[in-house]
Amino acid sequence: MDAYRHPQFLTSVQALAEQYLDSGLRIVDATVFLHLAENGYRVESGWEAYCAGHIPGAVFMDQIRSFSDTSTGLGFSRPSPDALAEALGTLGIGPEHRVVIYSSGHVMWATRAWWLLRYAGHDDVAVLDGGLEAWLAANQPVATDRPSLPPQTYRASPRPELFVDKDEVARSMSTSGVCTINALSPEVYAGTGAMHYGRRGHIPGSLNLHYDELLENGHFKAASALRDELKAQGLLDAERVIAYCGGGISATVDGFACQLLGQEAVAVYDGSMAEWVRDASMPLTTGTKP
Repeated sequence: MDAYRHPQFLTSVQALAEQYLDSGLRIVDATVFLHLAENGYRVESGWEAYCAGHIPGAVFMDQIRSFSDTSTGLGFSRPSPDALAEALGTLGIGPEHRVVIYSSGHVMWATRAWWLLRYAGHDDVAVLDGGLEAWLAANQPVATDRPSLPPQTYRASPRPELFVDKDEVARSMSTSGVCTINALSPEVYAGTGAMHYGRRGHIPGSLNLHYDELLENGHFKAASALRDELKAQGLLDAERVIAYCGGGISATVDGFACQLLGQEAVAVYDGSMAEWVRDASMPLTTGTKP
C-alpha cells in the first residue's frame, strides 16, 4: 500500500483517542479564524471557540500574539528562537513532550504551528488529521476547562532553513533547481479575483498549487493522490522548494504535504505577499503562467 514517507507527522483521531490522557503528551489548539476583508483578511482569535469546547487536556496557542512577532506590521511573523522557546515553555511544552496540534478551523493553522515547532527544533510533533471536526464526528469527548500545565524550560535548536526572507526569494527567481510555489487560489495567483494584497498577481516564476487541492473533506489526501498533486508541479523532484501565500500561513499546508512525502528541502517565505507587495520594486506577474 502506498504510504507517506513520514507518517509520524500526521496523526488520526483514533490514535489520539488512545493517547490523549498520556502525561507525556501535549495537545495544542492552534485555532485562528480568517474573515475576508479589503486587501486581504481580518483575523479572529480562536480563544472563544476553544473555551466553548476543546479536546480534553488541550492548551490554547495564541498565534496572533504570543507566537508571532507583532512588531513587523505583517500580521504574522515568526518569533525569534528565544521568544518561541519562552512561549512554548509557558504553554507547558518541554523538549521531551510529544505534541499533537489541531485547529477547529482550517488545518492551515495547525500546519503553521507545526512549522513553528519544527523551526524550534522539536521533532516529536504531529498534526491531527481532520482537526476538531473529525474528533467531534467520532463522538470523542470535549472539555471546557482551561488546563494550566506546569511551565517548562524550553531551549530551542533552530532550523533556520525552514524559513526564507524576501531577499532570498528574489535571488531564487533566477536560481535553477529552486521551485517556488504559490499556495493561494488560482484567482488570487492570476490576479483576476476580487481579493488581493494591495497589488495583483504572483511572484514571477512561481507555480500555483492551491492548498485546498491537497485536502479532501478536511483531511490530507491519501499518499498516492497527494504525490500526484506535488509531482505535477515538480515539487518532489526539486532541489529546493519555497512556498509562499498571503502571510506565511497557508503556505505551510503545501510545505507540510511536501514533508509528508519526503521532500524535506522546503522553506516558507514568512512575509509572503503581505511583505512582497509593500516594496514597489518587487515584481509581480498576472495571469495563469509563471
